[in-house]
Amino acid sequence: MHGRVRPVLVKYWGGKDADMRIYTRIPRQITRRMNYAKHMKSSKYCICPMGYEVNSPRIVEAIYYECVPVIIADNFVLPFDDALDWTAFSVVVAEKDVPRLKEILLAIPESRYITMRSNVKKVQRHFLWHTKPVKYDIFHMILHSVWFSRVNQVHQVEQ
Repeated sequence: MHGRVRPVLVKYWGGKDADMRIYTRIPRQITRRMNYAKHMKSSKYCICPMGYEVNSPRIVEAIYYECVPVIIADNFVLPFDDALDWTAFSVVVAEKDVPRLKEILLAIPESRYITMRSNVKKVQRHFLWHTKPVKYDIFHMILHSVWFSRVNQVHQVEQ
């Protein structure tokens, strides 16, 4: 129950709808059948609520397990937003819209979902760490982010 969004998710969806697998903890009867990774892989969308930290590891886990991330957060700067078009592979939902979450997800056409899922697979490489950096992996994305931030700082000073 980490953050202000999770209690709201549980209030509206926890154990109330079989399609919306929202739990405080994954129930034992489910963990006996499938582990966390299989649970995420078997989901069409993976809910990534904002926590107390700057970022949520759930977003990267969703991408890693080829699940379309559903980011529930207000005023949240997504990782590498200067380089990645998050609308191409994720869904961002305002915190006030948690009660309408299922309606929002069901309104996404299947063709759009298929495109987003395909795009999740394409952006995976940007979130993978390698011992020896590989072109466009997370190491390079972080370098790009630092460079972009620095360029913007220099540009603002010049103005």
